[in-house]
Amino acid sequence: MSAVIHLQALGLTEYEARAYTALLALGRAVPARVARQAGIPRPKIYETLERLEGRGLAARVGQNPLEYAPLSAREYLARARRSFDDRLGALDRDLSRLAPDPAPEAVYHLYGNAAITSMCEDLTLNARASLVMAGSAELLGRLERLTPRGVKIVQTTLSGLPSVAADGQSAFLLSRDSEAAVIAHFIEEGEVGEAHGVHTHNPVIVHLIEGYVYLAAQRNAAPGQLAALESGPQSRAED
Repeated sequence: MSAVIHLQALGLTEYEARAYTALLALGRAVPARVARQAGIPRPKIYETLERLEGRGLAARVGQNPLEYAPLSAREYLARARRSFDDRLGALDRDLSRLAPDPAPEAVYHLYGNAAITSMCEDLTLNARASLVMAGSAELLGRLERLTPRGVKIVQTTLSGLPSVAADGQSAFLLSRDSEAAVIAHFIEEGEVGEAHGVHTHNPVIVHLIEGYVYLAAQRNAAPGQLAALESGPQSRAED
């Protein structure tokens, strides 16, 4: 059950997660019935329910017979979210004291399809205002689906311009909010080698990438789209 897996990821033990989901299904039950529903050994169910009570996920609602009922899952998720945000904030402060932010001119190398795709997805998910990207239609479609609402997009294939990749490779260019960029070279099917690329905040490289993508977009645009491209990235259609 996926809910059990997700609850374990939030810190519950397997027995606690199974007992809580069983309580949600039953609504109110004696420990023996919870044990049967959850597939937990009878000797373990009492301590498991007590731990759920301590976590604020269950409450005793009767003594004779002893019964338990589940408490609000929404409240638990809200507490977990607050706790996670607090930990992320503390980690951010601690890491900031350990090392300064990377220099904006730094260029970081990426190797392998997974690393490149993951970086492109991270940049897309964190976009606030605009995304400018060009390359394979498959990756463009994947990133467009991840784009937050309200973020403006310019996307196109890389055709009609001098190649920015070696023979046997296909390029992918991505810029986020005119602040960060990825230049990637994927290996075409049947060719030998490993996908590679760079990630950078260098403003010169970022602006070069954006200029190249805009030029490619203008070359590939229908006549009616040229004016829109000249005015900047286009808004993503609202669902």
